[in-house]
Formats: sequence, C-alpha cells, structure tokens
Amino acid sequence: MLYLIKHTIQPCMEAELRQGRWQYVAVLTPEEWQEKKDSFDMGIDLELDIHDIYNTKAEVNYDSLTGKFLIPDRNNLDAHGTRFAFALDEKGIVFIDPSGAVRGMIAEIAKTRRWRIPSLERFLYDFLARIVQQDMPILEGYDLELDQIEDAVQAGDTDADLVRVNEIRGNIRELVIHYEQLLDLGQELEENENGFFRPENVRYFRMFMNRVARLRDTAASLRDHAMQVRDLHHAQLEAKQNKTMSVLTVVTTVFMPLTLIAGWYGMNFRYMPELESPFGYPVVIGVSVLIVVGSFALFRKLKLL
Repeated sequence: MLYLIKHTIQPCMEAELRQGRWQYVAVLTPEEWQEKKDSFDMGIDLELDIHDIYNTKAEVNYDSLTGKFLIPDRNNLDAHGTRFAFALDEKGIVFIDPSGAVRGMIAEIAKTRRWRIPSLERFLYDFLARIVQQDMPILEGYDLELDQIEDAVQAGDTDADLVRVNEIRGNIRELVIHYEQLLDLGQELEENENGFFRPENVRYFRMFMNRVARLRDTAASLRDHAMQVRDLHHAQLEAKQNKTMSVLTVVTTVFMPLTLIAGWYGMNFRYMPELESPFGYPVVIGVSVLIVVGSFALFRKLKLL
C-alpha cells in the first residue's frame, strides 16, 4: 500500500508517489521490499527476518535512517508482539511489515487525523503516539488491582493473590523496557543527523519523548508499588508466624513448671512427705492450677498474650 501525506493520509498509485510533490508512506511485505527496494533509492540493503527483531531501535545510515519495531501485545505481554521494520529519508518512509499491523494503524490515522501543515514528522508523531495511546488506562488498571490486593493484605487476608502481583510486576517491567527503547528511537529521530526533517518540526519527536517519559515514570512507580505489596504480604505472613510462635512459647513456658512437678513426683521416693498425706493429691492439683493461672495473668500483664 502506498500513501501520500497530504492534509490527511491518502492512498495513491505508484506514479503519483514518483512525482515527488508530497512526502509518502509505503507499507510493503518483506517480499515486496526485496522486489522494489531499488526504486525507493535509499541506498541500503535492508534484510528483514521477522524472528531476528528483539527490540525497538533506529540506526542512522549515510543516506537513510532504518530501524525495527517490537511492539508488545498489550493484551498478553508474554506473547511475541508485533514486529516490523522501517527505512526513511527526506522523501518518505517505508514500512516492511509482514503482519499487516501497520496498515491497520495507518487506517486509524486516516480516519482520525487531519493536518493543517502536513509533514512526515507530523505523521511519525501520530504513528508513534498510536503505539502508546492505550497504555495509560492499562497502567491505571494495574494501579487499581494493586490497591485492591494491598487493601486485602492490610485487612489480614494472607491468601491475597500474590501470583497476580508478580504477573503485574512482570508486565510492567516489559512496558518499562519498551518505553526505554521508544525513548532511544525518539532521540535518534530528534538528532536529525542526516537533516531529513525540518528543524521546526523536530519538536514533534520531543513531544513524543515527553509523553513516553511520563508513561515510563508511571510504570516505574507502579513497579515499585508491586514490590511494596509483595513485601507487605511477606511481612503479614511473618507477623502471623511470629504470633503463632509467641503463643506456642507462652504455652510451653506456662506448663514447664507442671512438667517439673510431674517429673518430681513421678520418682515415687518412699519418704516423700506428700505420698502418705490424704491431702497431697489435691494440694498438687491446686498448686498446678495456681501456677497456670498466675503464669497466664503475668504474660497478659506483660502483653505477651
């Protein structure tokens, strides 16, 4: 698919693109790129293997700027994501996209954008902004989930979904990495080393980087929040275990004198004074009860129970 960047992005024929009156956008499959790359006169031999795209980056060449995109699937950040490449110069940009995702993004731009002063830079801003346009609601959703789990943990629910906390933390980590890569790409565009962009339009890339930086900072804050929730959950478990151990220690301490008495009178020496006394058994019972009651009263006074 070929497009001209006019007041909106418009499909065109190859002959119109060659006239050079308007900057262009081309979306090709890898096979189409290999067939037509010489006609775009970018002086590069960009080989694309979809399985070799592991990140988002841009590289400056002598007479072109090339790069690759790896866009995580927001619905499943553990999936492979969308992969495509690009090459651009002052005349326009070519996307090499085997997935069809770029065509969908351009179709959305055509429906929703109309430019007073059309330019390649403005198109790139809208294209890049579309990559992250749904991210803030996603981050807000993660924040709400973490708040709910944190409230449950603080209420004493030790069965709170810690697995989900770890999933959220992993997803946020993937987004932070993606934002860092988008910032690097934006910096390469803003540098404008080859002079492909109008100086007055470089501000669009700065606007995009500011937007991504805010998303990165928000995501980093949420990542710290997830770690705090996890640490709080662990602290609650430890507090519960410590309380259990405290009770067991108190009970053991309370009955330790009784163990001593039982062991003492279990020796059955012949001349033990209480053995012949008719009140010996009740006395031992009474003393044992007094020891237990007194010990519990003492521990309660010391706030150990």
